[in-house]
Amino acid sequence: MSDVVRERPAATPEAPVVRRLSFLDRWLPVWILAAMAAGIGLGRALPGLNRHLDALQVTSGTSLPIFVGLLVMMYPVLAKVRYGEAGAVTRDRRMLVSSLVLNWVVGPAVMFTLAWLLLPDQPAYRTGLIIVGLARCIAMVLVWNDLSCGDREAAAVLVAINSAFQIVAFSFLGYFYLEVLPGWLGLSTVGLHLSVWRIARTVLIFLGVPLVAGFLTRTLGERARGREWYETRLLPRIGPFALYGLLFTIVILFALQGHTITARPAAVARIALPLLAYFAVMWSGAFGLGRALRLPYERTATLAFTAAGNNFELAIAVCIGVFGVTSGQALAGVVGPLIEVPVLVGLVYVALWLRGRYPQMPPRAATATGPSTVSPRS
Repeated sequence: MSDVVRERPAATPEAPVVRRLSFLDRWLPVWILAAMAAGIGLGRALPGLNRHLDALQVTSGTSLPIFVGLLVMMYPVLAKVRYGEAGAVTRDRRMLVSSLVLNWVVGPAVMFTLAWLLLPDQPAYRTGLIIVGLARCIAMVLVWNDLSCGDREAAAVLVAINSAFQIVAFSFLGYFYLEVLPGWLGLSTVGLHLSVWRIARTVLIFLGVPLVAGFLTRTLGERARGREWYETRLLPRIGPFALYGLLFTIVILFALQGHTITARPAAVARIALPLLAYFAVMWSGAFGLGRALRLPYERTATLAFTAAGNNFELAIAVCIGVFGVTSGQALAGVVGPLIEVPVLVGLVYVALWLRGRYPQMPPRAATATGPSTVSPRS
């Protein structure tokens, strides 16, 4: 969340994974729990906070503090993406097509299925999780990929593709999975009526604005001072603001959700269950697919982590913009990163264990997928 691990030889995974995380990323679950506790305490200390937050609204009916927090949360993530390195990955058709299918066909369908199976009586939480399934990972995947010795350029390009694709596809997929598909299957949506334009407007603002800002920051920064300065000096300075924005947003959300959370702690556990199942299914399935396609380990790991991760920042923004800051949908989005971080850290260990048992690709196969780009650089 704060910054991609730097200055680490990618081929030496002997150092403990947790030690190779930055200080902020290492303790991310602790920061999220602390922000939740602070938010609940703030909500009890200021009973009229909801009224004051709603007094000043900006686009999509979002209060100004939440709006600022969400934009601050998204911008550093998108400033990390190497937008100009698409060639090597897009030429690897097996990996590119597999990633697109996993992210935009399989992932949303798996989350939709799990949400309906495990939360049939909780439409708000179910809707929030389906939105999480539509928000493909563009942030922490760079950290998990780096720790597992995956292909860095491949991960960066897939992140860039997902970022652009989300602006185009998110609203239509959201309408399909929340309105159209339940109707086809005879499932009740409990009077849920969504506007495609409202979802699209929310995505365009909360993803489009920071995407343009991140692209311009990288383009102008590299042009002025070079890539080394940009990635070793500037990114470490702006990277932590993604976490600050997330924690600020969580404080406000839990200040408004505190009564619901303390009265119904089992709700958090119920939201966590389909998330755990989702990570397990997506990661293991994608890793198995990469191996079946005879991709090198580096790109198999990248395929697995880009398929398993989700962009909780965008999911939280959409849930707040469409359903409101005190909605069950927003709570489902907030629970997401609390579950994702420890689970994917564990999957990094699994990937490194599998790396030692991964079959070596013959030279012809390695060439067919493109040269491995993992190298000891930042």
